[in-house]
Amino acid sequence: MKPFEFSEAMNRSQQYNPRAQREDHRAIREHVVLIALLAAGLLGIYWIGDTWLQLVATLGWISVALIAVLYLKEHTSSSVLLTSMMYVFVASTFLNQIVFRVTIGFFTLFIYRILLIASVVVFLVYVVKSGGLRAQWVRTPVKGVLLFLCFWMAYALASLTWAWSVTEGIKYLFLLGIGMLFIFLAVFAFTRVRQLIAFHAIWMVMSGCLIVIGLVNHFARIQLPTSTLFNGPNYKQGYPTAVFTNQNDFALLLSVSVFFYLAALRNVKQPFARLLCLCAAGLSIWLIIQTESRACLLGVAGGIACYAFLMLPKNGRKIALWGGGLFAAAGVLLLSGKLLEMLQHIIRAPAVYAVNENPSSNTVRMNLLQSAWHYLTDTYGFGVGAGNLSVYLEQQPVTNTDQIFEVHHWLGEITGTFGLLIGGGYLVMYLVLFFYLYKAHAKQTDQKARMLVETGLTAQTAFLISSISPSSVSNLYFHWVFLGFVICCASVLCSVSKSGESMK
Repeated sequence: MKPFEFSEAMNRSQQYNPRAQREDHRAIREHVVLIALLAAGLLGIYWIGDTWLQLVATLGWISVALIAVLYLKEHTSSSVLLTSMMYVFVASTFLNQIVFRVTIGFFTLFIYRILLIASVVVFLVYVVKSGGLRAQWVRTPVKGVLLFLCFWMAYALASLTWAWSVTEGIKYLFLLGIGMLFIFLAVFAFTRVRQLIAFHAIWMVMSGCLIVIGLVNHFARIQLPTSTLFNGPNYKQGYPTAVFTNQNDFALLLSVSVFFYLAALRNVKQPFARLLCLCAAGLSIWLIIQTESRACLLGVAGGIACYAFLMLPKNGRKIALWGGGLFAAAGVLLLSGKLLEMLQHIIRAPAVYAVNENPSSNTVRMNLLQSAWHYLTDTYGFGVGAGNLSVYLEQQPVTNTDQIFEVHHWLGEITGTFGLLIGGGYLVMYLVLFFYLYKAHAKQTDQKARMLVETGLTAQTAFLISSISPSSVSNLYFHWVFLGFVICCASVLCSVSKSGESMK
């Protein structure tokens, strides 16, 4: 099945009606405010110290929520409600666990997961009222991508049969399922360019809030409780972490957000908005420098190189490709000995290692990859099973990883965990999305659509490089939101190009 398919039903269902669009815009704004206020009220109740007052406030909130549900039932369509809910859901991604967190055993409930449950309920109502799930599936141009995600989930479930720790596998499956569920919801909910523009704007606004928190981290030397640096050594208090566990996770978000701002800077017309985007992009890069994440800086450099390539004329791109290819070939020839040595080092793991040795950070990362390769070959390319790569690194060490049990390489983690089939499939999916957006870029004359394409292309480049910085990406929900954004861009632009509908 082709990665991108289009149904003619999309043409008939999404004809542009200016008056209807204006009414939808107004309704969505109202519903976003209403949903956000209900969520804020729930958070306020959580922070009330007095038990009796908390009980009274809860009863009041339930009453207001019931009235809101009755109002929405009478005054809105299921599609408008789904879009509104998804906007709030996307915004909640950036809050992480800072404003609300309840732990039950190994399960943690926070605002993102609450809104996920609410979004699923609203989506099911929408599906029932819009002709069933089959009708939604027929309209989706990215069936190949969604089928691969389904296969990935099924493979992950099957991998529990050979996993060392089933408990860790179930935890990992839960994270994987939540991330993929967002992608499915986003693909079915965001079907127009204007919705993706709002998605883009939400990302920029929420990232801007995190940039402010990062500046407070650095200058006021104040860390939030979600950070591992909270109440830590004084010399580490200046690292920006925002709402994340550590500075590397925050740096990865910033390396992606830089290109949301740069694409807006290049394509919006309002001078004040462009100034804000320029400042936000500059502050993002400066904060990445403060995190000391070299991989994320390299990712930003790669994204900027991609952007420079996109701005070249057609002939200039050909020259750049040939020049880059020749330069890369020359580099491989000159460094072939060193590269071969590194490859052999990864493939051939030592039988023993000195317990008291103190490896450098680069050596540890190389040892982590070497161990992941060893486990992959030991499992005949099938991977160690969902959530078990860290278990193997801890329980069956191959090299000295200095008590670090996460592989610190997203593609390496996927391949070591789920094998060559899923690792290769993820890379193919990622590249298919990239090259589809690249082909779409040359056809875009509308500034809004071009902004979306440029964001997707450059941020994808940055993410692919920067994703080797955090210990793991599976628990970073903004990664799934970003991947959902890229898939939705491909889906919507495919629909628009095939149907010839207006960029609205």
